[in-house]
Amino acid sequence: MRLTLCLLAGLVVVAATSFASAGPQDGRLDVYFIDVEGGAATLFVTPEGESLLIDSGYPGYDFRDRDRIVDVAKNHAKIRQIDHALVSHWHLDHYGNHAALTEKIKIGTFWDRGIPDALQEDAQFGERIVAYRAASQNQSKAVKPGDRLPIKSGGTPLSMKVVTASRDVIANTGDANPYAKLHEAMPEDKSDNAASVSLMTTFGGFKFLCCGDLTWNIEGKLVTPNNPLGQVDVFMVTHHGLPSSNNPALVMAIDPVVAIMCNGPTKGGHEQTQQTLRNVKSLKHLYQLHQNVNLAADQQTPAEFIANVGQLGECKGVFVKLSVAADGASYTVQIGEDGKAREYKTRN
Repeated sequence: MRLTLCLLAGLVVVAATSFASAGPQDGRLDVYFIDVEGGAATLFVTPEGESLLIDSGYPGYDFRDRDRIVDVAKNHAKIRQIDHALVSHWHLDHYGNHAALTEKIKIGTFWDRGIPDALQEDAQFGERIVAYRAASQNQSKAVKPGDRLPIKSGGTPLSMKVVTASRDVIANTGDANPYAKLHEAMPEDKSDNAASVSLMTTFGGFKFLCCGDLTWNIEGKLVTPNNPLGQVDVFMVTHHGLPSSNNPALVMAIDPVVAIMCNGPTKGGHEQTQQTLRNVKSLKHLYQLHQNVNLAADQQTPAEFIANVGQLGECKGVFVKLSVAADGASYTVQIGEDGKAREYKTRN
């Protein structure tokens, strides 16, 4: 009897281990939202074991962000290389770490919106982009709206479609957006945020939208008067939760069930964005990578949905993990490797 119980316990451990990691063994799609202190770094691992990193966090800080990405990739996602690296736009907290990363882990194909000659908001761009060009060996590939990344798809169809890039958007087809009237144009944003690459990932019926730092007017252009995106299951809150993004005409239209905000202690997580998310009728939970130290507890998500607390430099760099079932019919979200995995049903 004791031997039988030991064998059963072993089987449970094996099953739990298989469930926790993506790859051909369990057929799950995993997404890690890595804490880079108010920048962005989002790692996908597909059921076929293929990987995609969107953005790479800040350079410097004694390689803090680089090392966090490498730790998640190697020790949690259990991958040996990053097959694809996509840069959402040309701000340092999104592209500044690729050169340092290539010293620690191999990166395959680089994708971006095309490298501009200069940025008006960054006089040092010409110097800073040299490291990215070296990491990509000047072989990065430019994407445009409507493109699909060449990610392998298995038994459950997987697609990663570019829906915005370089201030252009996909065709405004689909049903009329009942929230289109909420869009009131702001002054033109001439920064590279407005040129962000946005990616819609679908896995069976599951849908996940990530828009980089896309700003208000382009968000409105994307979803008015029609909504070509439909409703989604998970939304990565845009631009760290800043109010120059997260146009309610978009956020209300996509009506996410779960939102994940990659903010910092004092960057993003803005009160206005928090209120917009509270107005989303289907939203069950908002996860924040950081507590906003400038907001009261009742002005942000409950503490159990916050991965890191305290001031800049005080946190432990805990990630948030999204894991989609092999058939795409359900998904879990948890904080850290050992956090409670809350399960949600895919809406489609």
